[in-house]
Amino acid sequence: MELKIAQTKDIENILKLHAKYQLATIKEEDKKDGFVTTAFEKEQLADIIEQEQGIFIAVENDEVQGYVMSASWQYWSKWPMFAFMVKDLPNLNYLGKTLTIDNSYQYGPVCIDKSVRGSGLLEKLFDFALDSMSKRYEILVTFVNVINERSYQAHKRKLGLDVIQEFEFNNNRYYEMVYDTSKRVLS
Repeated sequence: MELKIAQTKDIENILKLHAKYQLATIKEEDKKDGFVTTAFEKEQLADIIEQEQGIFIAVENDEVQGYVMSASWQYWSKWPMFAFMVKDLPNLNYLGKTLTIDNSYQYGPVCIDKSVRGSGLLEKLFDFALDSMSKRYEILVTFVNVINERSYQAHKRKLGLDVIQEFEFNNNRYYEMVYDTSKRVLS
């Protein structure tokens, strides 16, 4: 399996995987195994690829088997959820530092095809994305819907993210999680 930073030519394959697990399009029986909250359009993925080099993918036989999105708060702030999170950053401390748009970034969504879950791909893709993002930011920040138990367990148990707080947005509850970008899961 090849890990690489996505290019615009990869968008169709990223969206194909994304549609399988996005909350609006996922099969009901698959929800219990995790889902992606945010919906994306081609133009939005092109923007994150071109502006941030912020989609990290795992490809096998020309199929995207997993992705991790990571980008600056400036990029994400056009979505209300992320604008809400940015506003709260000054209230949060991690590694002895107050979180800011300059020392932290938004990680996620992340999606791994169920055919390769449990194979270690999440950990490899996470570290691969960290290698790039840690050059710019000290702290990774993300959120997981409290009803998405599989994602929470993967991020807490497998990757070692810390819950910094819980918050509510748009009638949903979320864990806000953080990670020290100088660390790697697979050392």
